[in-house]
Amino acid sequence: MRRRGWWLAALLGLQGLAAAQPAAPGPGQVLLIDPQRSRLEFQVRTRLGQRLEGVFPVFEGVREVLADGRHQVRLRVSTAAAELPGRARATAWMRGEHFFDSSRHPWLEFQSEPYWPQELARGGALRGRLGLRGITREEELQVQPAACARSGLDCAVQVGGTLQRSRYGMDDWQLAVGEEVQLRMEVWLKDNAAP
Repeated sequence: MRRRGWWLAALLGLQGLAAAQPAAPGPGQVLLIDPQRSRLEFQVRTRLGQRLEGVFPVFEGVREVLADGRHQVRLRVSTAAAELPGRARATAWMRGEHFFDSSRHPWLEFQSEPYWPQELARGGALRGRLGLRGITREEELQVQPAACARSGLDCAVQVGGTLQRSRYGMDDWQLAVGEEVQLRMEVWLKDNAAP
């Protein structure tokens, strides 16, 4: 009887331990990108060497676990809300038809190719399709090596990349503004998000 009681206690103890551990992400699990903690920035250089630094304050996105265990990221960023802080005229120009053309194309969208999370945890390329101004292109973003075991939950995911303006029809003002748009993202996920 005592022996039986010991096994029962051990089993209940293991079940309690398993319940206390965070569950491994399973197929269909969706975690929302946390817009309160995350930060999306961009930078453009003028031909005179000046840096125009901007932010995307409005965005939404998810990281989903697919049936085969790979992950996929989908992100929508409002170009209509993009701003160059402290530069009202430059912000209006950037949202206008010569740059983001936000009135006709208010969203930038990115959908990654499926990836194995353990590979991306070491850092590397996150490939996917980026849509901007009605044009969709294959792009590659660079993810920095994870700084913790649960990247996105216990530490931010650091992502960067470079877009060529002319690939998205933003070829006006070439004499004044450089070709490259640098992207920087610090991404946090919501731990308790529901699918």
